Amino acid sequence: MRSLFLFLSRRKRLRQWLETSPLAQRLAARFVAGVTAEEAFAVCRRLNAENIAVTLDHLGESVTSLEEASEACDVYLRLLPAIHDMGIRGNVSLKLTQFGLDFSYEQCLANVGQLVRSAASLNTFVRVDMEGSEYTSRTLNLVSSLHARYHSVGAVIQAYLHRSRQDVERLSNEGIPVRLCKGAYLEPASQAFRRKSDVDRNFVDLMKMLLDKGTRPAIATHDERMIAEAKAYAAQRNLPRNAFEFQMLYGIRRDLQRILVSEGYPLRLYVPFGAAWYPYFMRRLAERPANVFFLLRNLFRE
Repeated sequence: MRSLFLFLSRRKRLRQWLETSPLAQRLAARFVAGVTAEEAFAVCRRLNAENIAVTLDHLGESVTSLEEASEACDVYLRLLPAIHDMGIRGNVSLKLTQFGLDFSYEQCLANVGQLVRSAASLNTFVRVDMEGSEYTSRTLNLVSSLHARYHSVGAVIQAYLHRSRQDVERLSNEGIPVRLCKGAYLEPASQAFRRKSDVDRNFVDLMKMLLDKGTRPAIATHDERMIAEAKAYAAQRNLPRNAFEFQMLYGIRRDLQRILVSEGYPLRLYVPFGAAWYPYFMRRLAERPANVFFLLRNLFRE
């Protein structure tokens, strides 16, 4: 089922149809905090009131021109000051294909550089998301370049990739903050572990590396076993609870979110918004069967 949803996430005609469907938009609302920034800000304020920090992401990966990439950059350049001025406890996240990576590395670097420079001036932060493995090296090189100049930028490492141990070593040595997740793209066996047990094992190993050597590591998981491993290892190393943070996705595992906050662990939710929500939505369905059952229940109710 996971492979099917990841395949569907790349179907352009299906995407065009669903992103204009009122029914599909209502279903996507479980995972997407609205179409407009104002709708997303309302969600962020509510989460902040629950002692949960946020990372805002304006959805729109894989633009079709450098002009679209420039427009995406402009959205984020307005987004950062708005977050600051409203006193929202949060930062932003982006994908490099939305900023023109498929067309020009240098122009993508210039676009993201504008945003990171703005984040530095506002004392906030930009997280550069990871995409498929064909983008990994270029993404990490860009993050490394901008971190050396502005510092207000971090990366994401996907535990299912074979190369991730070396990448964590590199980023930790450079003092670049890392968000560790399992990975949400369909990858060949030459690039990624195929068995869940292997991905889980690598996630725990990388998590321990980050807790030992990383800079403000973020442990991104909804897996209760992984969360328990992080808690136990941090306690073993006598790390204070604010030495790292857990991260989760908006709309998933509210029960776990409440528990972590009540226990005093920093928690940040990834809060996506925007009209181009389809690829993100399909990856969420691919990740967890419970998300598919939620979709089917609501379809029958309609």
